[in-house]
Formats: sequence, C-alpha cells, structure tokens
Amino acid sequence: MQPTPDAPLQTRVVDDKSPIIIPWILSRIAEYRKQHLDETNPRPFIVGLNGVQGVGKTTLVRALAQTLQEREGLPTLVASIDDFYLTHAGQLALAAAHPDNALVQHRGEPGTHDIPLLTTFLDALQSNAHPVPIPQYDKSAFSGLGDRAPPSTWPFTSPANPPRVLILEGWCVGFRPLEPADLSSRWSAGSSSRTLHKHKLEHLQLVNERLADYDRVINGALDAFVHIDAEDIEYVYAWRAEQEAQLRREKGSGMTEEQVVRFVDAYYPAYELYTDGVRRGVFEGVPGRQGCQLRVVVGRNRAVVESIVI
Repeated sequence: MQPTPDAPLQTRVVDDKSPIIIPWILSRIAEYRKQHLDETNPRPFIVGLNGVQGVGKTTLVRALAQTLQEREGLPTLVASIDDFYLTHAGQLALAAAHPDNALVQHRGEPGTHDIPLLTTFLDALQSNAHPVPIPQYDKSAFSGLGDRAPPSTWPFTSPANPPRVLILEGWCVGFRPLEPADLSSRWSAGSSSRTLHKHKLEHLQLVNERLADYDRVINGALDAFVHIDAEDIEYVYAWRAEQEAQLRREKGSGMTEEQVVRFVDAYYPAYELYTDGVRRGVFEGVPGRQGCQLRVVVGRNRAVVESIVI
C-alpha cells in the first residue's frame, strides 16, 4: 500500500472512540476503587494506551483526560512514552555501540528509551511521593534529532491535587517480547513481510531483548489497557502521509512521500513483530486480569468497526 500524501484528505479524525472507551475505563476505575476501599490515598489508576501513528491518538487522549478530570472529578495526568527517550548523548552512544544496526541509529524503536527513568517516574507516582517531576523531551533539539529537556524545565505533579489517573500512551506501549524461536521463525518468513527482511536477525534480537524491560516496567504497572488497532496495520503509511500533506498545506513544510515511507519503515518492524501479541492481550497469562483490556478496531477512515474486551 503506497501513501498519497499530496491527494486531498479524504479522512478526518472523528472521535467516535471516546463514547466507547470512557465508559469502559470508568467501569474499571469503579472496580479498582472497590478493591481499595480501605486505603485513604490509593495510588493512581494507570491506563496504558496504544495506537498506531496517525490513528487519532492525540485527539482521543485529550478527550479522555478532559472527561475524567472535568466530568468525573478525577485529576488525570497524561504521559507519553516519547518523553522517556534516551538523551541525545545516550542515543549517540547506543548507535555507536551498534553501528550497523539501523533500528537503533535514531530514536523510536524499543531500546531507545530510558527505562530506568520511566521506572523512577512510575515508582514515585505509585508511592504518592508528590511532587513528582514529569520528564519532557524536545524533539526539535539538535536539528530534529531530539534531546531530553533540561530537568529544571520539567513540570511537577501537585502535592495538593495529585493525579488519581495516569494515562501512559505511545505507539509501543503494551508490546511484549517474542520467544527467540518465534522471532527467528518470523524473520525467516520475512520475504513476505514489508520490512523484516531488511534487517539482520541479530539486529531484531537486540530490540526484542530490550523490550523485556518495557514489558516488566510498563505492562507490570498497568491496571487497564486500551488498544486502538487498525484492520490493516499498513494504513499507518497513508495516515502519516495525510498528516504531512496537511502540514504542507497549513505550514508550507512537511515530509515528502519518500520521507514518509522511510520514516514509517523505521518503526514498522516492531508493528510486524508485536501487534499480534497486543491483539491477544497484554495481560495474557496473568491471573485475575481477564477483562482489563479493550481493543477498538478502526477502518481506513479511522472510524470504529468493532470493540472487544479481552
């Protein structure tokens, strides 16, 4: 499927997801509160949210946070996995340590995030040790290569009104590593995939190994998980192309068609490897977690076609 970034936009992000997702999240929060009735100051309820690029995740997260905070009276903090990328120096060191591995030459893939920083952040929130500094990442630094913003500029949670809900969103939130044999098998069949055949097995193995920490730290902390899925993951190319076409019309600059393809190709191996696992459920095999994931499937026009509780 080839994107057509210069074609008129035929799909707009319409938020038909919130009416499905918000009641479900509220039901999970109500269940959580029942389990913590004896606690005077329970830790925040943590929701993971995964959505492919261009699916309308930003619109959805904004609506979720506003509804939970204003209508339900639940102070809500939104954090993005993007704000936990390695520093510029850390990314350069990672790239230098694996110079022939294209997957880690730039930020994006699992392995390019600072998991110890994320661990510290989540631990502080869950211990109610407010104020908690909220890391920020500046994607414009170093001519777009990006760098962590100075800690002196980070905002803090409020000791007087600490978050009762955390929404942790990101394109790879919920990914779980594959067994080595499964990874090898998928790579061996890579000629039928879009991007796996472009990478050496050991390069994919590096990402897969690093992903184990994401699974432990992120998925292990979640109380609920929302997966905005696509009927066809390759829609991400066209969706991203439409976003860039909109930027060109509004701001006079944006990625070309070729740049869009290269950009999404850098992320796509992880989509090919780990989407099936997210669809099966990030809590698969975890006792007592039945019903804690909501999968919302959208079509090419980003409209919801079905929702499934897992």
